Amino acid sequence: MPQKFIIKTSMGDIAIALYDDTPKHRDNFTKLVGEGYYDGIRFHRVIEGFMIQTGDPLSRHDDKRALHGTGGPEQRIPAEIKHPNKKGTLAAARDNNPQKASSGSQFYINQADNAFLDGEYTVFGVVESGIEVVDSIAVVDTDMRDNPLKPVTIETIKPVTENA
Repeated sequence: MPQKFIIKTSMGDIAIALYDDTPKHRDNFTKLVGEGYYDGIRFHRVIEGFMIQTGDPLSRHDDKRALHGTGGPEQRIPAEIKHPNKKGTLAAARDNNPQKASSGSQFYINQADNAFLDGEYTVFGVVESGIEVVDSIAVVDTDMRDNPLKPVTIETIKPVTENA
């Protein structure tokens, strides 16, 4: 049974399900959610027709705006590249490294089919509802670094229980 979560953002809710065949990414995301890691983090890179990215703890701070996109845990997650970058999928961001290991916390939601990313990034989940929220976030006004001018924030991420 896939693990499911609600990402509560300042612009609405996004319901996601994580793939079971990317267990390292699933378990890392689940651990961070359980710690409240994502609470208050902003979407720091938003490109209409491409994707919206979040997961950098530095994005909580306006005075660190120039560093947004560079923060997160030290550890990398080993690549588990199995799924295509289709609209509505969640994928782990990463820096340039030959192992294609993922960031310890940053992820993006594809706002379009991005086949050119296939084989390069680990896709570890999918939006089940709330794609209209993703589309709304993707069109906010941004600066020259694709960082929203008005913060778009993850208020919290909560696990969904099937019986709830």
